[in-house]
Amino acid sequence: MTAIAPARPATPAAEWSVEVHRDEQSLLGLGDELRDLYDRSPAATPFQTYEWLKAWWGWYGTRGRLRLVLVRCRGRLVAAAPLMASARYGFPVLVPLAGEQSDFSDFLLDPVYADGAVRHLTRALLDERGCCAIDLREVRPGSAAHLVAERWPRGTWRTPSSVCLELPAGGIDDVLGRLPRRTAGKMRAKLRKIDVRGITAESVPAERAAEAVHALLELHARQWEGRPINPEHTRARFRRHLAEAASGMVRDGRAAVLQYRWDGRLVAGDLVLIGHRYVGAYLYGAIPDLRDCVDVSLMMLRQNLAIARDRHRQGVSLLRGDEPYKLKWRPAAVRNERIILGRSAPAAAFAGLARTRGYLSARRHRAEAGRG
Repeated sequence: MTAIAPARPATPAAEWSVEVHRDEQSLLGLGDELRDLYDRSPAATPFQTYEWLKAWWGWYGTRGRLRLVLVRCRGRLVAAAPLMASARYGFPVLVPLAGEQSDFSDFLLDPVYADGAVRHLTRALLDERGCCAIDLREVRPGSAAHLVAERWPRGTWRTPSSVCLELPAGGIDDVLGRLPRRTAGKMRAKLRKIDVRGITAESVPAERAAEAVHALLELHARQWEGRPINPEHTRARFRRHLAEAASGMVRDGRAAVLQYRWDGRLVAGDLVLIGHRYVGAYLYGAIPDLRDCVDVSLMMLRQNLAIARDRHRQGVSLLRGDEPYKLKWRPAAVRNERIILGRSAPAAAFAGLARTRGYLSARRHRAEAGRG
């Protein structure tokens, strides 16, 4: 884990303050400050951007459950924990906003104020009543949440979570150079086939992002027709959340919505989230017969690598999941952690049940992969 070291002398305790907001109107009013804090939080991912969280709360949030914990130093916002009250396995817990639709869980933290901010954030989370634990399911290495966990004075449980696959920044030739010579040759032939067919890629402007996301989800549903699909991807609330979030994130340079056309016809769409360090391939859709003509994953990976290179990011994250179509690129595997921060005695029982459920789910996943 990469530690975030403080870069300022100690600040008098009187200059620190903590707020806990439970009213969704406060979330709307804090937009500029949360955007600014995100820009100063190098460990944060696109799933902690204000646009992602605000859009999610607007379509999924439940009145009275918001728990937005803020830490200020001399009035400046330096840390934030966007959480909500929930229940898991019958236990009252705090969970990250948008957690079910996000690949990474974390807090926002300005590293310049890290030591004091983590101390005050930890204290505020300990003081928040009504939950037995804080359950962070998908914490990647180097996250600010690890610093809170290291300071947590009560029970802390860590269990392995999802595997995320990453490729270093570079061109598609760099990726193909990682493959056996014969395989790389076949991939280059597939790229020539894409180019000969004249399939073009366009990054849509912010004012067209919502429309492009709706089109992408239509293609996604067609692509999965007749096969098991994540049911949430077919629901109106997910469609509206994603369209709203993408519009703001494209405007702020935090996302790109790509549309692929063949002879003027829309044949594929791809939503790419742009973080401080990585570009993340979040969701795509394509007409079913496109796979019979070209290698869709190769086509999109080339564009995603170009975005990472043009935005000076470290690489491309294929996000959660180790599906075969991702593994063929020989990416590096990075495992998230589930971190449970206990607040009261029932936390131990909750953590034990969460660990058992996680183990059974992982075993079922391995069995299904083996059958596939």
